[in-house]
Amino acid sequence: MTLLATYCNPARLKSSLKLARIKVEQKLPVVITIGEVHTLLKLIEKPSMRCFFTVVYSMGLRMQEALNLQVPDIDSKRMLIHIHRGKGAKDRLVPLPQSTLFELRKYYRSHKNPRWIFPCEGRNHKLAPTADRPMSDSSVQGVIKAVLEQLNWDNRGISTHTLRHCYATHLLEAGVNLRLIQKYLGHKHLTSTMVYLHVTTVGEEAAIAKINALMKRNP
Repeated sequence: MTLLATYCNPARLKSSLKLARIKVEQKLPVVITIGEVHTLLKLIEKPSMRCFFTVVYSMGLRMQEALNLQVPDIDSKRMLIHIHRGKGAKDRLVPLPQSTLFELRKYYRSHKNPRWIFPCEGRNHKLAPTADRPMSDSSVQGVIKAVLEQLNWDNRGISTHTLRHCYATHLLEAGVNLRLIQKYLGHKHLTSTMVYLHVTTVGEEAAIAKINALMKRNP
């Protein structure tokens, strides 16, 4: 078959393009320490935003998942949060830490919106009790940007989504099973969760000691 015939054949052309496609390099997620996360949260003065970012970190939520949390999603008896509007429209249950429930209750008492956990506040918080929509993502992004500038961390590639990466990494470092982390994050494939194995060195101390002993040169 001639070269012209090959490229006139759609199936062969598609196959050739796949072979020629350059593989995109997958970068490791940015992760900060638990202490740095707490430092960041403490600098957020606005109660709604401090509660929002606490929720994102302590349950590993995506920004839109947290923004769209509704009152019935909170199951305080079972200490779970039901994510109905996750990526790919897949429901999942995420453990609700006791300290996060305390923060949620404290903030919710300030507006008591019948539907939204994080309602659009308007000026001076006046719109929050009757708002028919959640806070905007632009308001959230503005807060994290200001805090990062204050900490002089704005050149580290940190974003709201970084807190989700931190959740997964810190759970892994604490010994939580990778399959459970996959479940809590709502990852379809375990390979998506396994990336966090590459951003932590916890558990490698024994391996490094063995490598040093193995490679030690005799005098």
